Amino acid sequence: MSDPGKKKMSLKQKIFHEMAEYWINVGYLALVFAAFTQYRRFVLAAHDITYTNYWVAVIEALVLAKVVMIGDALRLGRRLDQHPLIYSTLLKTVVFSLFVGAFTLIEHVIKGLWMGKGLTGGLVDLLGKGHHELLGGCLVIFVAFIPFFAFRELGRLLGEGKIWTFFFRRRDDPGAAQEVDRRGEQPDQGELQESL
Repeated sequence: MSDPGKKKMSLKQKIFHEMAEYWINVGYLALVFAAFTQYRRFVLAAHDITYTNYWVAVIEALVLAKVVMIGDALRLGRRLDQHPLIYSTLLKTVVFSLFVGAFTLIEHVIKGLWMGKGLTGGLVDLLGKGHHELLGGCLVIFVAFIPFFAFRELGRLLGEGKIWTFFFRRRDDPGAAQEVDRRGEQPDQGELQESL
């Protein structure tokens, strides 16, 4: 195979990897946001208020998954990658939560300009939700990011695809054992804990 063919294959693999990562992010975020949307529906139903914004969770997940990938491309929160996982997980949770907040502000400013309300019109719409709504949204995103980044950091430490193998392959499958350990042996629990 020639050199340009190898570059083309690596580009295809990179695109496939990016798309797979994007849809995994969307799936996780959609589940979390859908759970909170359903919670909101139940709480409002107790006060005889009908809530029908079910698609908001999916749209937020589609947008935030892309925002997370942009933050990854900008290498946000990479300062503590060599420290214990708790530090890098919490740093990325805080940094990406702030990044999502900044993106939300920019989004509302652009929306205000687009609708002809001016630069501050979009911000007035955002702040018009009330501080309880804004703080609740920030809390949901922050809490959703903690396990999200914990799994990503654990996956980075263990190696590409190993968490997927741990969760979705049978333990007695010889192929899974070879994927988990490059030597072809299933690591025992002591070895696994030492590597962590």
